[in-house]
Amino acid sequence: MDLRERKEFEARVPEIAAAVEKKPVGWINPRLVSMKELPKDLAVTVEDIDDAEARLERFAPYIMKQFPETEKDGGLIESPFVEIPKMKELLKERHGCELAGRLYLKEDSQLVIAGSIKARGGIYEILKYAETLAIENGLLKTTDDYSILASQEFVDFFGRYTIQVGSTGNLGLSIGIISAKLGFKVIVHMSHDARQWKKDLLRSKGVTVKEYESDYGEAVKQGRKESDSDPTSYFVDDENSRDLFMGYSVAPRRLKKQLEAAGVFVDQDHPLFVYLPCGIGGAPGGIAYGLKTVFGDNVHCFFTEPVDSCCMLLGMATGLHDQVCVQDFGISGKTHADGLAVGRPSAFVGKFMEPMLSGIFTTGDAVLYDYMRDLMEAEGVFIEPSSCAAFAFAEVPERLGDYIKSQGLEEKQENITHIAWATGGRLVPEDVKEEYVHTHLA
Repeated sequence: MDLRERKEFEARVPEIAAAVEKKPVGWINPRLVSMKELPKDLAVTVEDIDDAEARLERFAPYIMKQFPETEKDGGLIESPFVEIPKMKELLKERHGCELAGRLYLKEDSQLVIAGSIKARGGIYEILKYAETLAIENGLLKTTDDYSILASQEFVDFFGRYTIQVGSTGNLGLSIGIISAKLGFKVIVHMSHDARQWKKDLLRSKGVTVKEYESDYGEAVKQGRKESDSDPTSYFVDDENSRDLFMGYSVAPRRLKKQLEAAGVFVDQDHPLFVYLPCGIGGAPGGIAYGLKTVFGDNVHCFFTEPVDSCCMLLGMATGLHDQVCVQDFGISGKTHADGLAVGRPSAFVGKFMEPMLSGIFTTGDAVLYDYMRDLMEAEGVFIEPSSCAAFAFAEVPERLGDYIKSQGLEEKQENITHIAWATGGRLVPEDVKEEYVHTHLA
């Protein structure tokens, strides 16, 4: 992108100009339409979610056998859903955000096995690949008890294949942990943004970690190149994977049951607002699409990003999607929110979500640590700093108000259920937590 084109976008879209100046923004998507107006030939359908949900249920006996901590959920990988009223008060007192309605936290930060939202998409994609291999080689039928996959026969069989992925951290953890447990050889290509403890944890599981001084995009490029040169290697493509997307899309069906158990209604008079931290877009995109298929126009989905790595904002606001990166606008792409440190958005997710996404909020790195400490103080809950991007709406409450007004929800805002979707935290070592707690950025 040349300087003239960049300046034209900055002049046309105020949120882009503000992002270039590292100011938190709230962008309202002008291309949002009603669900009934969506194209009939979507790349992903409700039937695809049905298929993903059924596959996860088939694998439940295996997951329960290999990861006993999932027994209470019958081998399903699921997280708590809790109200956080004290955090809502702190958002008002310390950040000036007077939020109408009730505030909840979806704790994917507590998901077992991988400790982050990536336990949904990453684990699902590997399970699907393992199932496909086993069925194609006559070792498995969909009517079998999938706990047999834990046998040495299958471990030896999967050991003939390699899984590779590029990651800033949490996706690598989910792919590495489940792939190694199944018996696959695993190589995770990690960018400079990845935390050392995540690399160490992967290596302790027998995973090969290759480190790069460059960014996430280069790690993915090198991982794909190595995998393509090996006929027995499978590459998990975070940039364009439909399978990752499908693993995430099942979550809202389970959330619906949690909402019902909590006595939370979602209908025309009781809207649902969900805030999803976004890196390349697969996880928030899959969950947002799943939410729209469950709740239709009664749910309003927002992506949240660090302002220093706001690739989805730039991709969607310009309409250029993966044809633009943050560096095109002089933005570094370097952020303390390591799981969100992505410079170029997913082409698939950005285009797919274009008519369904309500908007995007961005936040500065320093405030992420403030939100993290606030949540610990108010609710006794720890989540990674990158997860705290879910509270980015609090920095520009006037823009949230603009959206509520644009949707004709002013009279219903006291009935809104707000959900901040936490994405990581369970596996963070205690010494790293302490480091986070004492981190104060200018």
